[in-house]
Amino acid sequence: MTVSLFDQFMSPTYLGIPLLALALTLPWILYPSPSARWLNNRLLTLQGWFINRFTQQILTPLSLGGHKWALILTSLMIFLITLNILGLLPYTFTPTTQLSLNLGLAVPLWLATVLIGLRNQPTAALGHLLPEGTPTPLIPVLIIIETISLFIRPLALGVRLTANLTAGHLLMQLTSTAAFVMLSMMPTVAVLTTILLFLLTLLEVAVAMIQAYVFVLLLSLYLQGKR
Repeated sequence: MTVSLFDQFMSPTYLGIPLLALALTLPWILYPSPSARWLNNRLLTLQGWFINRFTQQILTPLSLGGHKWALILTSLMIFLITLNILGLLPYTFTPTTQLSLNLGLAVPLWLATVLIGLRNQPTAALGHLLPEGTPTPLIPVLIIIETISLFIRPLALGVRLTANLTAGHLLMQLTSTAAFVMLSMMPTVAVLTTILLFLLTLLEVAVAMIQAYVFVLLLSLYLQGKR
């Protein structure tokens, strides 16, 4: 039973070829390309409104130098939301449940914020490792603690996204399995469990969107501290 629960998180293969790259590429096809016409359809209008609102929300606390990251952060947000929501469909694979993928997204972007801070404001970037007014005996200990906390940031980004999506998928599978098993024995309980599964699905849609937003928001906060 334990193996079957976690089988859904295994990377799919076809003829020995991993399909993870295909799963990461196909979501971009779902989004329509903006046209040169003055009047667009409702889908393009809604898409443009969402992108504008999100970009404004993310870039408001950043300085003008941080606005160069608008394209990267907005594209990453849309990409993560699409992968997370598509992963809720039956018989689909969610790439963002793989810790290796999430770390592959988190580590380079976090490292870019650190390098930008060291290049633009080296004194301030290194000053974060030692709070002002620290007693002399505590200086080596605090430097070690702050350095560890700095390197834990990308790990926290990847683990947070992976853990939340994995827990949600497992809970949905357990609930659906319980509803199917109890359908012949206790139909009333099975119906109640199905209603619970529907509400849980709505919750997981919200979690999929929120976790993508939190991932990008934390990256923007890391960037804000380095500008």
